Formats: sequence, C-alpha cells, structure tokens
Amino acid sequence: MKSDTGCGKAIALHLVVIAGLFGLGFVLPEYHHGVLARVMVLAVFSMGYNVLFGYAGLLSLGHAMFFAAGLYGAGLSMIHLGWSAPAGFAAGVIAGAVLALGVGVLALRTTGVAFMIVTMMFSQVFYLLTLYFSVWTRGDEGLVIPQARRGLDLGAMRLDFTDPMTRYMLALGLFAIVLLLTLGVARSGFGRVLVAIRENEERTKMLGYDTFANKLSAVVVSGTFCAAAGAAYALLFGYVGSTFASVQYSIFPLLWVLLGGAATTLGPFLGTLFMYYVVDIASGYTSAYMLIVGLLLILLILYFPKGVLGTVRERWLRWLP
Repeated sequence: MKSDTGCGKAIALHLVVIAGLFGLGFVLPEYHHGVLARVMVLAVFSMGYNVLFGYAGLLSLGHAMFFAAGLYGAGLSMIHLGWSAPAGFAAGVIAGAVLALGVGVLALRTTGVAFMIVTMMFSQVFYLLTLYFSVWTRGDEGLVIPQARRGLDLGAMRLDFTDPMTRYMLALGLFAIVLLLTLGVARSGFGRVLVAIRENEERTKMLGYDTFANKLSAVVVSGTFCAAAGAAYALLFGYVGSTFASVQYSIFPLLWVLLGGAATTLGPFLGTLFMYYVVDIASGYTSAYMLIVGLLLILLILYFPKGVLGTVRERWLRWLP
C-alpha cells in the first residue's frame, strides 16, 4: 500500500510540474519565455544522460555526439535534402539511436574509467568529422535553418516553429513525453535491473540477468533521448554547429545531473534550470562569472552531496522517484 501511495504521489508531482510549465507559457515575460523553452529542450538532453549515468552508473564523456547526431540529422536533411520538419526530426532521432547502438556495442567492452575515455574519444572523432566535412556542416560557423522550413503545414493552417508560443509548447511537449518515459523506465523492471547493475554488476549476473544487453539498451535509450533533444533544438532554434559536438557539451549534462540529483527523474530539469540562470545572471555582472558558478557549485555539493533532489529524497521525501 505504501508503495502504491508513493507511486501515486510521484505521478501527481510530475503532472503538476508539467501543468505548471504549461501555465507559465502564458504569463512569463518574453525573455524568460524563450529561456525556459531552451531549458526544457536541454533538460531532455540531461534526462537522456541521467538514464545512463544515474540509473546504470555508467560515466560517459561522449554524450555530445548523440545530441549533435540529432542536431545534424535534422539540420542537414532539411537543408541539403529538402526534407520537411517532421521528417528531419525523425532523421535526427534515428541517427542518434543508430549511433548509440554502434558506440554502445564497442564501448561496453570496457568498464569504469576506460568506458569514460572511450566514449570521450568517440565524441571527439564525431566533433572532428563535423569540422572536416565543413563543406556541408560549415564547421564552427554552423548552419542556419531557413525560417520558412521550420514549420508544419496542416491543411489551411501552418504551425510555425519560430513563433514563441508554438516553440514553447513544442519544447514542453517533448519535455513532458521524455519526463514521463523516464519515470516509466525508473519504475519498470528494466530500470530496477539498471540500478542493480550500478550497485553490483557481478551479483546481478549471478541472478541470471544479461548485464551487457541491459547496459546496451540503456545506452540506446539514453542516446535516443539526447538525439531527440538535439533534433528539437535544430527545429526550434534554427542553428546547427560544431560547438554542440565539443567536449564541453558532454560535461554540461553531467553537471546538470549531479546538481539536480542523479537517478531522480526531475533532478536533470532542476539542475539545467539552475545552471542556465546562474550563468545567465552572473555573466550580466562580471566576466569572471564562472568563478561565481564554481563557488555556488561547491556550496551545493557541501550541503546537497547527492544533488538537490537526491538529498531531499534521502533526508525527507523517500517517495521521490
């Protein structure tokens, strides 16, 4: 009975968060309206990373390649092949899923620090490829998807992705879907096996589980979520560039997850939201804004060693997923 009550509370909390974000779309000032749309897309990237790091316990420094695969899959197919926005989004998601499968098969032959290094190497190769094939990608300069292509014709109506409200609601829609999917993963038998692998892989093997298959599934799910975020970023904000494939975009989701709380469903969103606004506000006062960010992170780690929601769950709200 207690478990059912906790599950009900968790579902209600997630629906309240989604409803709250929906309501904010109608009242936020223009600037924060745009910022929150961007945060929700990046939070999907963070949630994808959390599936692998938080639940399976696999530390990757290569997730920028999955985000960038979605970004380029959508952007290049629309710009060079003339595909529609939905087809471009699908291309980006499929590109990320296929890349995750290939990388997972190879990288999971290693463990621990070696896995981290291998994923970073794969990501760096992807980044260099975006620079090498600059004829199509334009490298660091990047590509801008024409505004006329960023939309969807629905008979006599046109859904314009550059419209602030449309962009916000589409970002919220993707965020809500991935958030609820993540909750489903966390509550499922698959999610529990991932946690068991994180805690003691050898014992999980002894219980008869195929740990390689489960970890590979986690890599594919994680990569697919990250690619969906990248494809959405290309469609909603219209820019595709090599910066998103660089190593710093592999470090960002790790920081966001650690800050909000690894293996919590809402932690990645909270961490992304906090970091984005701290950087945004601090950079408006000083060029040494990263020093302020660093000090705040140190304080948060001291008082919330498992991330904000991870510590809240441990100390007060055991039912938090």
